[in-house]
Amino acid sequence: MSEQKISSLSVLGGTGNLGFALVGRLAKAGYKVVIGSRDPAKAQASAAEVAVHGYAGEVTGAGLADAAGACEVCVLAVPYAAHGGTLAQIKDAVQGKIVVDTTVPLMPPKVGTVQLPAAGCAAVETAQALGADVRVVSALQNIGAEKLGAGGDIDSDVLVCGDDGASVEVIRSLLGELGLKSWHAGPLANSAASEALTSILIQLNRRYKLGQAGIRITGKAEG
Repeated sequence: MSEQKISSLSVLGGTGNLGFALVGRLAKAGYKVVIGSRDPAKAQASAAEVAVHGYAGEVTGAGLADAAGACEVCVLAVPYAAHGGTLAQIKDAVQGKIVVDTTVPLMPPKVGTVQLPAAGCAAVETAQALGADVRVVSALQNIGAEKLGAGGDIDSDVLVCGDDGASVEVIRSLLGELGLKSWHAGPLANSAASEALTSILIQLNRRYKLGQAGIRITGKAEG
């Protein structure tokens, strides 16, 4: 599993800011990507918008369930308000697959205040909703869409959490191909820290007029 080479992905919510930025990065890296949306026509229009750049990877659009079924790895990039409904639509299509959850449980208007769900975090909610045959990995909660979409180097690290270590490493390898440095931050429950950190970064952006603040893990390995 740890040596699995991904060839195709779906990005559910790929018409939104973060999802669309991620689709562009994936297509530029040569991956086949299906944009998933509740509105298939909107997904197809977004796919056409990416295609004009002439990236190596093929990009198409489809409805949520169809997009989830047409890939090896499924990325959730939907707002928290659409999280539960999306999971219900894709459950059957993602059995046996890796699902990468980027969701942050922001609850407007207080998006600068940490408000984690009863399950502890959105990623754990995803695992509970999809069942034991789906390998849920949490990542990308603290990378701004503008940074991701700019296409250059990103001065931020990614915390990756998951209960299946091999799946975590598959996603870390993918992130490395996209120019992102990542760290295995422990089990899926630890996604609570990544998800909560987004509200803190929002506060820092507002207070200090920062351009999409991120995090860096510092230190030096001993020995």
